[in-house]
Amino acid sequence: MAVFRRVILPVVWLVIGVVAAAALAKLAFFPDQSEAPVMGAGAEPTGALFEPQLAVERGTIRNDLELKATVAGDPAVAITAYKAGTVVDVFAGKGQQVAAGAIIASVREQIPQEDGSTFDLWSEIIAPGTGTLSDLSLASGQAVAPGDTVGAVAPATFRIQGSIAPEDRYRLTAEPKEATIQIAGGPAPFTCTGLVLETPLAGLPADDSAAPSSPTTTVRCPVPADVRVFPGLSATITIAGGIAEDVLVVPMTAVIGTAEAGVVFVPGPDGMPEEREVVLGLNDGKSIEVREGLEEGETIFEFVPAAAQAEEQTSAEAQG
Repeated sequence: MAVFRRVILPVVWLVIGVVAAAALAKLAFFPDQSEAPVMGAGAEPTGALFEPQLAVERGTIRNDLELKATVAGDPAVAITAYKAGTVVDVFAGKGQQVAAGAIIASVREQIPQEDGSTFDLWSEIIAPGTGTLSDLSLASGQAVAPGDTVGAVAPATFRIQGSIAPEDRYRLTAEPKEATIQIAGGPAPFTCTGLVLETPLAGLPADDSAAPSSPTTTVRCPVPADVRVFPGLSATITIAGGIAEDVLVVPMTAVIGTAEAGVVFVPGPDGMPEEREVVLGLNDGKSIEVREGLEEGETIFEFVPAAAQAEEQTSAEAQG
């Protein structure tokens, strides 16, 4: 009996453990095929993909256009001789502060007479503006002719200057005359009047090379005299392009077009996207006003269908 317990029982338990392990392995790696679903001719997938949709709502669009800018000194103004003659006296030197209208030099022209004598005709070269004489090439006895540039005055005034991309011009419903300026690390925001938008003329080279000029528009305005700034400071120009309150608003991802005329996509009878022409208004870069073509609560697709995007891109490339 003792031999049976010491020898036979351990062997039996070992056999039972092996059989149990084999059964578990079969269940884990070889499931019963009779219970597995079979995809036959009548089987259908259980999942479906849906394009996100949303209801058109009312909201407010504030069309503030922010541009990166820098502070720059106003360019020097050329000093020009307007009369021919010889320089007699020079009253200022390079680096000197001058006021607008100050006499820089006197010029004498000797006019011959019929009897062989001459008389002197005097003229003056004056400073065209207030600032520092950044350049001056005048000396007594020097001959000058009308239109000669003889120096330059660098004004002690500054400008804020940035640029605006052509497509962002659509966001400006009217030509702006002022902007709000924020100087990085500087004084409180201030209003800059006399805002000017300048676009290079088509066909003019950007420099001495044959490359065409950039169509980017330069935006600039003068810094008020009571605002202390330094050349090279970074700034932000904020142009108020208008505000539209209590209007129909949709995300710009739902629209082809960003100005005036556009296209959105609404669910058709079969649930597939159908084009709908709309009239567009202001946008803030994320959302856009829809003035005509949609009703409040109407359902549209949140994103332009991929096929429509590809067609739009192909059309734009063909036109470009």
